[in-house]
Amino acid sequence: MAPVKLESGALAGASVEELFTRSGALREGHFLLKSGRHSERYLEKFLVLQYPSLAVEVGRRFATVLAGYDPTLVVGPTTGGVMLAFETARQLSERLDREVRGVFAEPVTRAGDVPRRALRRGWPVAPDERVVLVDDILTTGASLIETANAVREAGVQPLAAAVIVDRSTGPVDLGFPIHSLGSIEMPSWAADECELCRGSIPLEHPGSSPT
Repeated sequence: MAPVKLESGALAGASVEELFTRSGALREGHFLLKSGRHSERYLEKFLVLQYPSLAVEVGRRFATVLAGYDPTLVVGPTTGGVMLAFETARQLSERLDREVRGVFAEPVTRAGDVPRRALRRGWPVAPDERVVLVDDILTTGASLIETANAVREAGVQPLAAAVIVDRSTGPVDLGFPIHSLGSIEMPSWAADECELCRGSIPLEHPGSSPT
């Protein structure tokens, strides 16, 4: 179901939670998270990014918080970060009145390797490149860490990162600032402490992995 149509001014004033709610991306129920904990709420981030109006609004907010770093390159991790990097770079290009590129860091893990990402596709990264990162949901920071390392391997230190929602339960230190567009209350419990289980509410396994 498509989100309720909003004029650009109303969309600009909507909270991050409202953007997720309008797209059906904020689900209510009983969910098993990748951490193994249970929650009554779950974020299906790709339901937000499928709507151009909402993706453009997220890019606008990213561009607002990142413009002060005067970036020349925006990098996001695959998969969601591809769209976010492109749209943020497009809007930064308009704000800064010069071209800003948007690329992505993709997994290059081989058997036995520690998970890592790299900038492939022949994209050049100059020594004086000013790089910022974008991502959708910050939980453990793993995808941002891998993306930052990919930029460092290309010879540049990232200046900052921006995420749509910060769901981390502890500090995530990347060595540079992380800006969040907003927060959404997402209470969770260990399986043996879950009131939803005691109420026999069916447990859902959302996302790409059932475990």
